[in-house]
Amino acid sequence: MLFNKNKDVIGLDIGSSSIKLVELAAGKNGYRLKHFRIMPLPPEAIVDGSIMDSGVVVDSIRELISLEEVKTKNVAISVCGHSVIVKKIKLPLMTEDELEESIQWEAEQYIPFDISDVNLDVEILGMDEGEEDVGEMEVLLVAAKKDMIHDHTSVLEEAGLKPQIVDIDAFCIENMFEENYSGFNEGVVVLVNIGSNITNVNVLEGGVSAFTRDISIGGSQFTEEIQKQLNVSYDEAEALKIGGDLGAPTETTEAVIPQEVGSIIRSVSEGIAAEIQRSLDFYSATSNEEKINKLYLMGGSSRIPGLPAVIEGKIGVPSEIVNPFNNIEIDERDFNISHISEVAPAAAVAVGLALRKIGDS
Repeated sequence: MLFNKNKDVIGLDIGSSSIKLVELAAGKNGYRLKHFRIMPLPPEAIVDGSIMDSGVVVDSIRELISLEEVKTKNVAISVCGHSVIVKKIKLPLMTEDELEESIQWEAEQYIPFDISDVNLDVEILGMDEGEEDVGEMEVLLVAAKKDMIHDHTSVLEEAGLKPQIVDIDAFCIENMFEENYSGFNEGVVVLVNIGSNITNVNVLEGGVSAFTRDISIGGSQFTEEIQKQLNVSYDEAEALKIGGDLGAPTETTEAVIPQEVGSIIRSVSEGIAAEIQRSLDFYSATSNEEKINKLYLMGGSSRIPGLPAVIEGKIGVPSEIVNPFNNIEIDERDFNISHISEVAPAAAVAVGLALRKIGDS
């Protein structure tokens, strides 16, 4: 998935409800923001990480590039959803070369797809105490369906761009987090990316991914429930979801009151929190670690009023909404700082992608 010499790339997060573009450049003390924009997508253009309407996606990418006047053609993208599998497994002790030769048949027992239909990647994580004595090592196995990767790279090529890196959402978020937050390697932290249709849970032990899961639930559930229960349009439901004002009452909105919206939001929030808790329960059952130190929330839907508080209450650990530009220089002459602060959580994956370089590991 990596080609050519070491070069900078555009980070392009093609999500279910929008496309996020981030380009970084060298700054005085690290990185500075060069380009950033979010382009909304119509509902159903992308479902569970799969592109359903490639024409709309191509047009949106072209418009993004045009509006930002981006010159870079090299792009890093990521994939997620049920077509992506990330597992930490134990294998017999072997060298990297031996692992490369044997991974196809070793992976078959862990991948619920035909092995010929996926692209595989693997990384040796090391050994827990006692594993060397029994001749085992820990390996991170990643598989993504080839047709999903092909669909994503094809829309980039049609838009006149060059796909150079295909990453996984969970790993992009790790990159972003390591760049922007201290204590990355300390204890157990959970990174929760709440998108429109998919919520990703990634548990880090000492800075290394120990458990990751994609859940088919997200911000779109709030919109659907508000539409259904209050009999309003999609756009009206979207506005109500984020606490917006619908303006003068209409035939469909005159009966909508804040208490009704709040009740729906709390109910859906509790469902999302319960799914996150189930994921963490599964992690705890397979881990020797005693406790989770902190939970970090990100993604566009993490800004839904009341959701972070419900998640923190359910999980029972301190939580914080991530700012993926925390350690990145932003020139006030080039960007609207208040707007970036408002939408920043949605840029977590795109920032992680923009931190990649062609040829890195």
